[in-house]
Parts: sequence; structure tokens; C-alpha cells
Amino acid sequence: MDVRRLELLLALSRLGSMHAVSETLGVTTSTVSQQIAALAKEAGLPLIEPDGRRVRLTPAGRRLAGHAVDILAAHEAARADLDPSAEPAGTVRIAAFHTAIRDTLLPVVPRLPPAVRVEIQEQEPPDAIALLERDEVDLALTYDYNLAPAPLDPALHAAPLWETSWSLAVPSRSPRSAGTAVDVVAAFADRDWIVNSRHTADEQVIRTIAALAGFEPRVTQRADSLQLVQEMITAGLGVALLPAGYTKATGISLRRLRDPEPRLRAHALTRRGRRSWPPLSLVLGLLD
Repeated sequence: MDVRRLELLLALSRLGSMHAVSETLGVTTSTVSQQIAALAKEAGLPLIEPDGRRVRLTPAGRRLAGHAVDILAAHEAARADLDPSAEPAGTVRIAAFHTAIRDTLLPVVPRLPPAVRVEIQEQEPPDAIALLERDEVDLALTYDYNLAPAPLDPALHAAPLWETSWSLAVPSRSPRSAGTAVDVVAAFADRDWIVNSRHTADEQVIRTIAALAGFEPRVTQRADSLQLVQEMITAGLGVALLPAGYTKATGISLRRLRDPEPRLRAHALTRRGRRSWPPLSLVLGLLD
């Protein structure tokens, strides 16, 4: 099968219309249509079918588009192996959480060659991993905690990026507390707790330490933004975990947690066998 035709089919599966494919890849819509038709003839099966005024992939077309990802990646890897001096080219689709985008990914973007583009979407780990498993992104930057490790699908490969300690954020007027993490958390057993609204990892950490302290935390508030979490704390709506190095707002006090010390661990996830694709390999190398 012609590799270029496979590229057009894959783009159609991702973009949803021939017009979008022609706009993105810089070819005419009629060229897209003709090449998909030629590919269907090569495959011996219909790959698209009418869907109102548009078209959609048939089941065979979707299966072939899935194979096209591996075929095109292998083709790029082979070309790079035969010509190591060739500059990587392609679009790397990335799903990542806010902090990883801001602190890890954006500093890398200016260092990429013109032929390598990135498409970034902010997603919490569960959604980023789901997109990766469906092959809707090439790279997922995710996190878990040492006290709430996330299971990894064997089909995915994880590379560690960085770690950071987390502390308990409380109103500054709160009574002082010291000792282990269990002692510190136990001092706020009667408070309401604020956790992430889009991911349960920090809630698992809180519940783990609270269980060691002999109580069940009363989770009443959920928010995704760390800034909003701080505002909720100063408003008296509860206490929460925050990164130990986070710039805290006026009225917030961070209480160190140790023995056990909760640590957030960031990871770069890829589908197994894809890391050798030159554009993705380049991005991963710059993230290290």
C-alpha cells in the first residue's frame, strides 16, 4: 500500500472530513478523495461510506487507520535509520496536565525544528491516558503519587520526568501542628477537605493518611485549579494538599508532611513501539 495514501486515511480518521484533510495537508479535496479511493482498491475493501453530506470510515477503514499509525511510524524510523542526518518531521499530539504543559512542555517548543509541530491539549491523567490508548495522541504527560501509584497498561511505556513533595495547605490562623504526616493530618480531622475535581489521586493520598490517623476525611469541595483551591481555603471552605514549592497566597500556611511524605510523580507515557518515531523521540529527548 502507498504510504502517502495511508497518511491521508489516518488524517481523515483524525480530522473527520476530506476538506479538513486538504486544509491541513495542503492538497485538494479531490486529491484526497482520489487517493482514498485508490487505497480502497489496493485493500480490496470499501474504506469510507456516506454520512449525510460528509463521509466516515467503514469498520475496515478504521482498522486500517489503526494499522497506519504503526506503519507510518515504522516508515519514519526506517528512513531516519537509513539517513541519520535527515531532520525529523511530523506533528506530535500531546495531552498533559496544566503544570507539565507550563513548566515542562512549553520550554521545549522553541527548541523544536520547523518541521516538527506539536498539538497540545490540557487533560488530567485519566483522560490523557484514554486518549493515548485510543491513539488520539502520541504522548501523554501524567502524574500519580507515591502513596497512590497508578496501574500502567502493559501496552504503554512510562518514563519518569520529575517529582515534587506536597504539603497540607491550611488557613494561616490555624493552630500549629507538628510530628509525622499522620499527626499533622489528624489535627484537621474535623475540617472539610478540598480535592481535585478531575482526578482522584490526591483524594486517595488524603484518605490513605487519614486512615492511618484513624478518621475518614469529610470531602465537601472539589476544584481543578490550584489557585482556586487556595481561594477556597482562605474563604474557610476547607483544607487541601498543595505542592510544597507552590507560591502560596496570603492567608495560607503550608504544613510539611513526612513519614510518610506524599510526592507527586510526573511521567511521559507513550504506546509501546512508538518511541523510535523521530519526531516523538526528539520531543522525549528534550523533555529529559
